[in-house]
Amino acid sequence: MIDSPARLAWRRFCAHRRGLWSLRIFLVLFALSLSAELISNDRPLVVSYQGDLYWPLVKDYSEKTFGGEFDSPADYLDPYIQQKLQADGNWAIYPLNRYSFQTINYFAPSPNPAAPSAENWLGTDDRGRDILARLIYGFRVSVLFGLGLTAIGLVLGIFFGAIQGYFAGRIDLFFQRLIEVWSSLPELYLLIILASMFEPGLLVLLVILSVFGWMGLSDYVRAEFLRNRGLEYVTAARAMGLSNWTIMTRHILPNSLTPVIAFLPFRMSAAVLALTSLDFLGLGVPTSTASLGELLAQGKDNLDAWWITVSTFGVLVALLLLLIFIGEALRDALDTRR
Repeated sequence: MIDSPARLAWRRFCAHRRGLWSLRIFLVLFALSLSAELISNDRPLVVSYQGDLYWPLVKDYSEKTFGGEFDSPADYLDPYIQQKLQADGNWAIYPLNRYSFQTINYFAPSPNPAAPSAENWLGTDDRGRDILARLIYGFRVSVLFGLGLTAIGLVLGIFFGAIQGYFAGRIDLFFQRLIEVWSSLPELYLLIILASMFEPGLLVLLVILSVFGWMGLSDYVRAEFLRNRGLEYVTAARAMGLSNWTIMTRHILPNSLTPVIAFLPFRMSAAVLALTSLDFLGLGVPTSTASLGELLAQGKDNLDAWWITVSTFGVLVALLLLLIFIGEALRDALDTRR
């Protein structure tokens, strides 16, 4: 039985031990970050109070529900509420880390930013928020942003690169000049201008970076289409009367995806770095959103709080290394000379 090219590529990828383990570790960390609310949260997963079950993770309850005196939402970090939940046969199941990314520890024994302790395993930032919780949620935000930006850049890059490479001639020259003009625009200045006009957010950043991020990928697609458009199977498809769209999507594109797939992890790492850099400069997401760049900025402003910089830098470096190792394994797996 002859293996398909995809199966052979997967075997070559599995033979790349570093890339395979990097993919496994990345998928595990990403899956854990997607379930961050179950791992790190300031609300119990389930509460049994006076014989009734409550689900604070999906529903808000007032203090009066658990024997308090106010109608405001219950603060499950309040020692009074915790005492109520532990008395008279009551019980509560908490997440592994009892803080969310926005939770402020008002009952910390030391001033903020507080060093790592049994309460806050990686310490707190200058506002009293748990570093571990913000790293878990920030990791998820960075990966999802990178995936979104990579997906949009992939679609736009393939579309414009395919048009340039397949039709060539004047169309190719027109798009090349357009890309030269578009890429010369000052991206950082545009971000500063738009940040003053709109409230910074992930959607605004995604749109702005997407309109610039497709150009690097389109060059690879254009080169592959230019190379394949003159081959015999394309000439035969034209002779059979197939439309240009059918030839591009069903014949040339599947044979042009090798450099595109190998390029994706590196593109994703660049997207993560872009978001981190913009957040560090204060041009990214709001401060209420968990962000690796915002934590690095806090580390810069609080040099004595070494735990902020060390932990955030470690997570960022680990994420980028995993993506780079996966990209190297993909590049070697898709190299038909191996």
